[in-house]
Amino acid sequence: MTRLALIPAVLLLSACMPQAESSAPPPEEAPRAVQAARIAHLPAEAGPAFTGTLRARREADVAFRASGRIAERLVDLGAEVTAGQPLFRLEARDLELSLAAAEAEVLSAEASSIQAAAEAARSRQLLAAGHVARAFHEARDATARSAAQRLAAARAQRDLAVNRLDYATLRAPGAGLVTAILGEAGQVVAEGTPVLRLADPSEVEVLVQLPEDRTGTAEATLRFWARPDTALPARLREVAASADPTLRTYAARFTLSEPPEWARLGMTATITLGTQAAATPLARVPLGALHDRGQGPMVWRITPEGRVVSEPVTVVGLTAQAATIRAALPEGTPIVAMGAQLLMPEARVRAVDSRLAGSLR
Repeated sequence: MTRLALIPAVLLLSACMPQAESSAPPPEEAPRAVQAARIAHLPAEAGPAFTGTLRARREADVAFRASGRIAERLVDLGAEVTAGQPLFRLEARDLELSLAAAEAEVLSAEASSIQAAAEAARSRQLLAAGHVARAFHEARDATARSAAQRLAAARAQRDLAVNRLDYATLRAPGAGLVTAILGEAGQVVAEGTPVLRLADPSEVEVLVQLPEDRTGTAEATLRFWARPDTALPARLREVAASADPTLRTYAARFTLSEPPEWARLGMTATITLGTQAAATPLARVPLGALHDRGQGPMVWRITPEGRVVSEPVTVVGLTAQAATIRAALPEGTPIVAMGAQLLMPEARVRAVDSRLAGSLR
């Protein structure tokens, strides 16, 4: 009786033990040791570079409005001038004589005009009294009007002579910087012959010669030879309509949005076409870091919690041991360097030192 009573108790205990064991959570898998490396961005891709010079956007060749011999030059190369400042002077003796002759012509015309007007007035009185014919009066009246017109012409010539005498002093048309001296004292110049070049330094740009296959690039980076460590953004403003007949290149002008204070006209600069840095940087990784689960190439990024997360990448180039990728991964991001195909998302890993980290640069 005692043995038979124990059999049901043993069967009940054996039935309950497997159920208790199945309800217990499975033990967590230990972190897998992996070789890791850190992302190191490659140097930014640079486009073709060309050499140019800093020029003013607006330049003007200044010339005399009268002819003569230059008596003196009043400014030097590189001088800053203000509007109306004297730049050159001509020998004014001939212009003074012209003015004197014009004034004498005015006096003569005035006398003739006064006499003709008086004769016309007398003939008008005689015509009213019936002592002269109307034709006689009309002739005297026409002579008076002609004398008045000659007087007006003489006065205009005198005003021109006054202006030419004033033109003997060449004045700056506006504020600017003297960038070239084209005339010297003792030189005989004709009216309109440039003797000086004046530039407005308030707006500057870089003049560069571009080949015909590079004229469509609007964005560029500029570095002055005097400050090679300072990169400045530049934008294409205009391109010449035709190529230079000798060089077969096009003159292009790049503007600076914020030119530095130390920039001076004539400084040499290097224009690098295209933006300095791409939107997504490049990096070099070991071939073992790449894997593909049917959604394109990717790498495993190691999170601070020690788990792996897939990051999509674009393969740019391949070598025997490494791949050049484009990925939106910050500098220094740890990734799995080898055995990526053996891992699953969110797998726990333990990064160990690896010599492959040096191959990323």
